[in-house]
Amino acid sequence: MSADLAKLGPMLRIWRDRVPPEAVGLPGGRRRRVTGLRREDLAQLAGISVDYVVRLEQGRHETPSAQVTAALARALRLTSAERDHLYRLAGLAPPHGEVPDHLPPGLRRMLDRLGDAAVAVFAADWQLIRWNRSWTALLGDPEATPPALRNFARDTFPAAGAAPGLSRWPVTSLDRAALEVSVVSDLRRATGRFPGSERLASLVRDLTAGNRRFAELWSSGAVGAHREEHKIVRHPVSGPIDVDCDVLTDGEAERKIVVLTPAPPAENERGFRRALAAEAGGPPDAPPDASREGATRSV
Repeated sequence: MSADLAKLGPMLRIWRDRVPPEAVGLPGGRRRRVTGLRREDLAQLAGISVDYVVRLEQGRHETPSAQVTAALARALRLTSAERDHLYRLAGLAPPHGEVPDHLPPGLRRMLDRLGDAAVAVFAADWQLIRWNRSWTALLGDPEATPPALRNFARDTFPAAGAAPGLSRWPVTSLDRAALEVSVVSDLRRATGRFPGSERLASLVRDLTAGNRRFAELWSSGAVGAHREEHKIVRHPVSGPIDVDCDVLTDGEAERKIVVLTPAPPAENERGFRRALAAEAGGPPDAPPDASREGATRSV
């Protein structure tokens, strides 16, 4: 990641100007010529020299270290998104701890409103966070699986004798090799995004030790993202249903929104509707109960 010193300096000045001195325990008053922090204030708060601040703001210094960047972020009272932006301007990977499982209210509402599609949200390490009623109808209820096993990467690369945790009946990928490569490269990308995540590191260790195919692909060093796939769900009521799988990524947390929709021809749509009706307790050819269709479950 390369630094952008031309943008780093102006952003430091903008952030410095907006921090009231009183907010960081410094005296304000009319005698100050600036409403925000002076360069001297920022230098004092961050534990660096005033000359260093001047050179940073003028783009005349080599990129700051991670320690200095963290000190600047604290002194400037940056939000987590602003802190990450500062790190990237300095040519550094933003610091991240554990993979987040939190689901924002807006994403929850979107999930509730997508009743006509089977939708689930996964964390950056492919841990299932939340799913809607249509997902349950199509694949079975993940609630019956212990939370620790509700992981798509574990399902893709199972240990010997392990049962699938995300589907109650068989699901076949039409391009298994491509799926395996994309899941492994997506996990490697996540390790760069969340280098401090012990949960993610533990998952990679488990998969490497427990599945030879994963270990082979992991050693290749590929980095990428899992975006789409075509599957066949062998539903116990509807029979085989061809579905398209599309994966959207939600912002900085790298949450993955997985949407399963019936693929052409129309018989897959009819099979999907029968599965929805069966889950809702209606006759096989009845439309799904609207009062249940938007309901969601989460870990």
